[in-house]
Amino acid sequence: MHKITVAIDGYSGCGKSTTARLVADALQYTYLDTGAMYRAVTHYFLENHVDWNDADAVAAALPRIRVSFGERRADGGRDTLLNGANVEDAIRSMAVSSKVSEVSAVPAVRRFLVAQQQQIGQAKGVVAEGRDMGTHVFPEAELKVFVTADMDVRAERRQAELQAKGQDVSLQEIRDNLTHRDRIDTSRDDTPLRQADDAEVLDTTHLTIPQQVAWVVERARTRMHDGKE
Repeated sequence: MHKITVAIDGYSGCGKSTTARLVADALQYTYLDTGAMYRAVTHYFLENHVDWNDADAVAAALPRIRVSFGERRADGGRDTLLNGANVEDAIRSMAVSSKVSEVSAVPAVRRFLVAQQQQIGQAKGVVAEGRDMGTHVFPEAELKVFVTADMDVRAERRQAELQAKGQDVSLQEIRDNLTHRDRIDTSRDDTPLRQADDAEVLDTTHLTIPQQVAWVVERARTRMHDGKE
């Protein structure tokens, strides 16, 4: 079938990443976890005391950063590698979560990673997930999805994820973090989070992950069929 690009944008804690990964698995497409890429850069900045508000410091640090992904795991995901080292667990910490939106708002960081993302997506057959996939990175994507959910549900889901990794964080702290990230993501000057004009909205508040995946896969297969030569 005709290969397409699936661009999935939306808020944190909506099931976006898990859904995108499983959609890619179902379609046998490449899963592009752009959020992990920004988290890896944030982790590098924190570990190396790089001030992301200092343009010169950022410019000096970026050439020393290489973000890649490991081999496919049994669950279909891929571990995030920073300069060859597995940082998958480290980049999911609250320390990184509390700063990633600030780092993501830095124009030089966005240009650095967007160039890599577009290179990966050139061949189509990609499920790209992030904040500006449909509006900026892949504006010509055949299927654009904007994911949202109720804030309380998002906080509970994120808490469950952290608890599964052995991190005990209060629901209020997580809710505050999500609210802070939403504010930065939607108000930044450079490619803010917003729904693309031609995106379909997926509200996951009352949906299970399998239901979310089925919703996206059905629409993707329709686009693949429509574009068949």
